[in-house]
Amino acid sequence: QVQLVESGGGFVQAGGSLRLSCAASGRTFMSYAMGWFRQAPGKEREFVAAISWSGDYTLYADSVKGRFTISRDNAKNLQYLLYLQMNSLKPEDTAVYYCALRAGLISADTTAYDYWGQGTQVTVSS
Repeated sequence: QVQLVESGGGFVQAGGSLRLSCAASGRTFMSYAMGWFRQAPGKEREFVAAISWSGDYTLYADSVKGRFTISRDNAKNLQYLLYLQMNSLKPEDTAVYYCALRAGLISADTTAYDYWGQGTQVTVSS
């Protein structure tokens, strides 16, 4: 059974930084893209960033470009690790952040992802 477990969320002041991690396990993944999404209270889940299997291609939402960096580490100790380095955080970045995994090419479409983690809360105070 595929499991995605996020960690690294927390409370930070505006302008601060956090690094989110996601560990995917449960099977051998080949040619899977991974992504980060977020959902603020009362809003729909939205795309944040995505990365291809090889790590050569990345996508970012306009709202986080230049501030967030997505990266991955495949098959480290039988886990596939995904990261999101978040710098210059703003109060509007407050949300539950989810990692997701899909078979195939990189995508910003929420509905394209097959597996989801439970989420980690990020709160940015002004």
